[in-house]
Amino acid sequence: MQQFKQLTHRIWYQTPVSETDRPIVAVIAGDDRSLVIDAGNSSQHAALFLDEMKKQGLKQPDLVALTHWHWDHIFGMKQMAVPTIATKRTVEEMQKMMDYEWSDEALEERIQQGIEIPFCADAIKLEFGANRDIEIVLPTIQFEGQLQVDLGGVQCLLRQVENDHSPGSALIYIPQERVLFLGDTMYADIFSAKWNYTTDQTTGLLDVIAEYDADYYVWSHGEAMPKNEFKQEVSLLRRVIEVTKQASGQVSDMRRLYREMVGRDLTTDEEETLVFFANGAKK
Repeated sequence: MQQFKQLTHRIWYQTPVSETDRPIVAVIAGDDRSLVIDAGNSSQHAALFLDEMKKQGLKQPDLVALTHWHWDHIFGMKQMAVPTIATKRTVEEMQKMMDYEWSDEALEERIQQGIEIPFCADAIKLEFGANRDIEIVLPTIQFEGQLQVDLGGVQCLLRQVENDHSPGSALIYIPQERVLFLGDTMYADIFSAKWNYTTDQTTGLLDVIAEYDADYYVWSHGEAMPKNEFKQEVSLLRRVIEVTKQASGQVSDMRRLYREMVGRDLTTDEEETLVFFANGAKK
């Protein structure tokens, strides 16, 4: 069951659902206006979030900011019914989706074409059932680089960033609350035949993230992760990047070098990450 939680004085969020791929949706409540981060994966999802806001006595949103264009973050935009901010890349990718059909047959055809993946198709079927009344609404405001939004007493800093999972995403930093919303940027490329990370993209992403000092780092399909835990995730990725380069992407050598580096056997998470980077080295 989804929960509606208060993270800081001005930030509330709704927890994700893995079965239907519902991501975290959050709201930043300013003195003058409020901004929602991501629109949810359906009108039903968005309506539930708006209802939870109302129950908490929060004013309805004035703006939505999208982290990226994947279906689970944008299909609730019609229900949100407010101006939306997104990167130029996100708008371009959404434009490609405007003419898509969402029947089982259309989803299967896109899977065969390599446009869609089975996980997303299955989640769409679970979220919408037989009624696929899906309407893509294009964002009102697009930007490249950086954008600052003043909500009154609190600012949202949007920063375009490259990554393997969702190129051209927006990180969203709320300095007064010391929270950084990561979207899906920290996840691997799950849309290629072999799931992967690449050293260049991940290094660039981590370098940008390091510019923002936060107490919480919000993963769209995970949690609001405290700083000490996030530092451990970053250290893991940095170590794997180093051994990937040293071993030229040869996974057996990467395992050996990593074991020597940490002085113990690999965890399941470390093994998976090594394989993903080895896959990325072959791209």
